[in-house]
Amino acid sequence: MSDYLIPQWPAPARVRALCTTRSGGVSQAPYDSLNLGEHVGDDALAVAANRLTLANSLTARPVYLSQVHGSNVVTLSDDSAHGMRADASLSTQPGVACTVMVADCLPVLFTNLQGSVVAAAHAGWRGLAGQGGRGVLEQALSAMDSFAPIADVMAWLGPCIGPQAFEVGDDVRDAVTAQEPAARALFRPHGGKWLADLPGLARLRLAQAGVTQIYGNDGGLSWCTVSNPARYFSHRRDRVSGRMAACIWLA
Repeated sequence: MSDYLIPQWPAPARVRALCTTRSGGVSQAPYDSLNLGEHVGDDALAVAANRLTLANSLTARPVYLSQVHGSNVVTLSDDSAHGMRADASLSTQPGVACTVMVADCLPVLFTNLQGSVVAAAHAGWRGLAGQGGRGVLEQALSAMDSFAPIADVMAWLGPCIGPQAFEVGDDVRDAVTAQEPAARALFRPHGGKWLADLPGLARLRLAQAGVTQIYGNDGGLSWCTVSNPARYFSHRRDRVSGRMAACIWLA
């Protein structure tokens, strides 16, 4: 049985969104059971069956990206193909689901008060840092700008590796804080390394971009992919792992 996370946010009724967990599919261990990633070594027929299960749940067509931990954003239409090289997508067409896959990175879903545009972003630390302080979240918001003023945009953060589990080195801290000194407060010393607050970093970047309506992951333990093995896939925890998907679409 599927165990989807449904965002609790004041999105218009025509905006639909969910984030999968590891439950509800046919994949065998260690991909059990709703693995949606074709690139992780799972049986191709099982992944296809899992993707069909998700598509039937959405009543929309999820479009899967080839994610590279970058900041490129693509606009989806009815005939968009899978596998475009990007880490975020946007759509204004009903029935097309912006979809990102995760297994520790942070999925961020966007819409506006009018429900005229939706977007999804895959945000790990590289995607957040971007170039010159402009990462995947800023790029997604920029792509939405012609459809929605920033004051009307809301964001939902899904599950990711939590601040008690995300151990990083000086290189990551330096990359993330180089253009954003305020981010230093979101790294805690830990045995010669640092514990990074990924959802906190995303909330900081969104707030500084002008987004005031931010929902979902607050850094609590229940959102942590590493700390909840029965519910979430985690590459950091298991190394060989399935992938979850966060989807948003217009009905």
